[in-house]
Amino acid sequence: MSLKHRFLAALALAACAMLALPRSSGADQPPLRVGFVSTFSGFFTEEGKAADAAVAAFIKEHGDSVAGRKLVIIKRDDGKLAPDTARRLAQELIVNDHVDFLMGLISSPNAKAVGMVSTAAKKPTFFLNAGYGLLEGNPYTARFGFGQAQLIYPLADWALKNNIKTVSLIYLNFSAGLDAASSFRTAFTAGGGKISDEVAVPVNATDFSAYIQRIRESKPQAVFIFLTSQSPSFIKEWHNSGLQQSGIKLLATAETNELELPVLGDDALGIYTAQNYSAAHNLKLNKELTRDMHASDPSIPSPDFYTVATYDALQAIYKVTAEQKGVIDPDKTMALVKGMKLESPRGPIEIDPRTRDIIQNIYIRRVDKVNGTLQNTEIAVYPHVKDPLEQ
Repeated sequence: MSLKHRFLAALALAACAMLALPRSSGADQPPLRVGFVSTFSGFFTEEGKAADAAVAAFIKEHGDSVAGRKLVIIKRDDGKLAPDTARRLAQELIVNDHVDFLMGLISSPNAKAVGMVSTAAKKPTFFLNAGYGLLEGNPYTARFGFGQAQLIYPLADWALKNNIKTVSLIYLNFSAGLDAASSFRTAFTAGGGKISDEVAVPVNATDFSAYIQRIRESKPQAVFIFLTSQSPSFIKEWHNSGLQQSGIKLLATAETNELELPVLGDDALGIYTAQNYSAAHNLKLNKELTRDMHASDPSIPSPDFYTVATYDALQAIYKVTAEQKGVIDPDKTMALVKGMKLESPRGPIEIDPRTRDIIQNIYIRRVDKVNGTLQNTEIAVYPHVKDPLEQ
């Protein structure tokens, strides 16, 4: 048996031993410990601050304890793309900090590493972002974010229904970018659309002028982009090129995330995106979350998809803890998670009982300026969407 497998076996035994310990009730209950492993620094510093504000808002609205157990969030920064670090942090949270749940993860490789730890230790783990290959084979995990195809298939359908028949693709040349391009290509061409041109951009690209010229020559009706951290540079060059003003639409998913809109400025006006959330969503719960996050940290302009996933994962943790009267059994916990329905600031959500993936509304949004402030205005909704790649 390898060193890694011996460690995982020991981890599983330790988890079983912890389950066997007697639990007291009422005020004597131990804290409800949640290990929050995510990227809280670098490019994601603002996302980390927003997640902190979402936690504060949740506690303000739901209290700091459930079933006699006081909530304790233990944050660990995985340093972006670092699966070995994420794995080690998850192991330490389980063995040293005795957490009851794990949540977080932005990078898919990090999430996969933590999924392996979750399975070995039978530790319920709720993914807030990350991509594919996370749920199958990891029975103690569930997704509270989204998969790219869950956004992109409705976006492609909306484009076709709005007489967009030709689209160029530009995306970063890494796994998530390739997945996004593949999803759009598949959905769009299946509906009769045509891909005019496509280009995979190096992940460190900073000058997009040559790519924009290539788009100019292919003359599409729209361009689908997946450029993540490189989006602000592209969007600025795109705006200056005059192509959007000439009628070519820009389509995307997370590129106009609420936390990025102040950075993008008016260059983002008119961009169409598909997302599971908009800060402009007209729902009482969303308005309360916005108010309470802003009260916690006035520097946060509004919630975004990741902070709403944070809020909803905590909703799920409170619900399963209450239903088990504070005693967390991993198998009972996951049985309760399967099929769980929640009212979210984004609208109604449900965890698919078969796949443990999220079912949710997907909104087609357009960046507008309303009362001097940029927002993602919802212009169409696709209700109760399952991820087509997690069926």
